[in-house]
Parts: sequence; C-alpha cells; structure tokens
Amino acid sequence: MRRPFVPMLLAALTVLVAACEKKAQPAPTSEPAAASTGAPSANTDTVLIGQVGSLTGSEATFGVSARNGIAMAVAEANATGGVKGRKLEVRVYDSQGRPEEAAQAATRLITQDKVAVILGEAASTNSMAMADKAQAAGVPMITPSSTNPAVTRKGDYIFRVCFIDPFQGYVMAKFARDHLKLGRVAVLQDNKSAYSVGLTDVFSRKFSEMGGAIVANESYSKGDTDFRSQLTAIKETKPEALFVPGYYTDVGVVARQARELGLMVPLLGGDGWESDKLFELGGAAIEGSYYSNHYSVDNPDSRVQDFITKYKATNGAVPDSVAALAYDAARLAIDAMKRAPNLSGAAIRDALASTQDFPGVAGTIDLDKNRDAVKEAVILKVEGGKTKFITTVKP
Repeated sequence: MRRPFVPMLLAALTVLVAACEKKAQPAPTSEPAAASTGAPSANTDTVLIGQVGSLTGSEATFGVSARNGIAMAVAEANATGGVKGRKLEVRVYDSQGRPEEAAQAATRLITQDKVAVILGEAASTNSMAMADKAQAAGVPMITPSSTNPAVTRKGDYIFRVCFIDPFQGYVMAKFARDHLKLGRVAVLQDNKSAYSVGLTDVFSRKFSEMGGAIVANESYSKGDTDFRSQLTAIKETKPEALFVPGYYTDVGVVARQARELGLMVPLLGGDGWESDKLFELGGAAIEGSYYSNHYSVDNPDSRVQDFITKYKATNGAVPDSVAALAYDAARLAIDAMKRAPNLSGAAIRDALASTQDFPGVAGTIDLDKNRDAVKEAVILKVEGGKTKFITTVKP
C-alpha cells in the first residue's frame, strides 16, 4: 500500500537539514575588512591579540616557534598586571603556509574577534596578504620575521621587528666577497616566494657591484622536491658557492641533491633557513654552509640568555630566531598599548611608530619612517649539526 505522507515527510526533513547547515556556516571570510572599526574586543576584562602563523604545512616550525614566543611575552605581561588593568589573551589561527588562508585569518581576527593588534606572519607573501586587511581596517599589525620591503609599504598600520631583505642581501654579499673571498656564485631561487625573489635581487646586485660574478640563476617553485636539473646546470658553471634564499624545507633537500651530483661548494642563504629541521633534512650535506640571521644563541648578553633559559624551561627546546622575534613583536605591541592613551587602532599605531631603543632579545629595535626595524644581523655557520656564530654586521 502506498503511503503518500512518507515522501512529503522526507522532503520536509531535507529542507530542515539544509536550513540548519546553512545557519551553522561561519560568516564569509571575504567580508570587507573595512567594516571593522579597529576597536578591541567588547570584553572589558581582557585585551585580545591575534596571531596568524603556519602551524601546519611545510613551514610549520615558523608558526609554532612564533606561537611559543608570543605566549611567553603575554604570560610575562599578565604576571605584572596586563595592559591598563586588563589581562591579555591570544587568538591564534593557522595559515597553513598559504597567503589566501593568512588573509582569511586576518579578516576573522578583525571582523569577528575584534583584536587590538595582529602579530604575524613569518613568510613575506603571507604577511602581504594579511597587511591589506589590517591596513583597510585600521588595525595595527606587526610581523616578527617577514623581511621583504613591500610588507610595510602596504600602509602606516603595518610594522616589523626584523631587518629587511636589502640589508640581509647586502650582508650576505659582503660576507661572500670579503670574508669567504668568493668570486663566482650561482643562485637557486623560489620564483613563487616574494622573500626568495627579493633576496636574490639584492644579493645578486650587491655581489656584482663588489666585483663578484653571478654565474647562474636557476629557479624552482614551492612544493618542488626534485632540483637535480637546476643543480646539474649550475654545476656546469663551476661556482665557488651556491646562494639558496629559500626556506629550510627546500634548502635541506637541495643540499642533499647537490652533494649527490658532486656539487660540493658551500651553500649560502638567509634567515629562512632558521629551523632545527634544517639539520634533519640536510644532514651532513648542509655542513659548512652559511646563512644570515637575526640573533645567535651564543650571544652572551644577559637579556638573551635569560630569554633562552625561560623558553627552554617552558617549551623544552632552544628558541630559534622566529621565537625570539615573535617574543619581541609581542612585547613591542604590549609596550605600545601601555604607552597609548587608549586601545584604539590609531592610538596603538602612533605609539608603535614612536618606538626607539626598544630592548629586544633579537637586537635593539629602532623603527624608521617606513616602520622597519633598523638593527644588526649575524652570520651563522652550520657545523657539527648545529649553528656556530661567525660575525655580526651592523647597518
């Protein structure tokens, strides 16, 4: 016997489920950032800080280190009363190492969480995607370790606590010519990374101006795992060193494949190398290579050693430069909020812009007219499965 009410009931249930699913969907992440006033969370008991970082994906150590450094700074501030009598909290979102995810995370922090300040990202490409959102909304953003100059050019609400690629590229070019006495260097860059392309441009120009020769310039794309074709072409030019301004995930593999092909020259790079994973991925192949960085764990300064001791006690590991820079970025944000007359985006921005002689663990921070940190760089050598401090280069 046919029961006509059954299909009617099923149809009604289908409509009900669809309506519930639609209601449960999160607000669109493409909501214009300009809709936010930049005001902090309405919760009068806390001040909310946002962080965006690569907690998963190929550069996950960057996001995890930054999260640990920021958490330390916030805990220290809360132990001494927080900001304007209010405790600090951190809302963290995972960018997965992708600019579109970083932009969406920044929009959520602005429009939904209503954070006072955004901290992040590590990769310059991701930070630039976030900066558009923060600038449009009038929410101050501080990147701990994005070195491409274009990041802070996004607007007057965007800051950084690290040096920029023109300085880093100059440092490595000068080190290659003056310290290592190199005359012929090849380059292998990631052509999808603003960081890698920018660092390549500066290094190549400065090295050539100093009398050196760039004998080859090969490229790859993020996600590639086979570099043998490029390395074979590079080997034929007989370079004395190979400049690889990429991230540790690529560099370790490049080093192994270079050695397999008989390319035994030292590798040179930038701060994107900084991770304990570099030694795991590169093994013996990365030994004898050099890179520029923001700080060294060998620095005897009591401020640095105190930070390292506390970080190890909390996280069970030695902090890398990303952790140190993120700690500095959080402390700088907290200091600015304390100095600002109120917690509006404009007031915090003005306080940040006036920063001079801030005592960071990764160097004293002076912010210039472009909101970039003017500070020294260090050169580290990979030796015995760890880094060895070689020299410091000042601006």
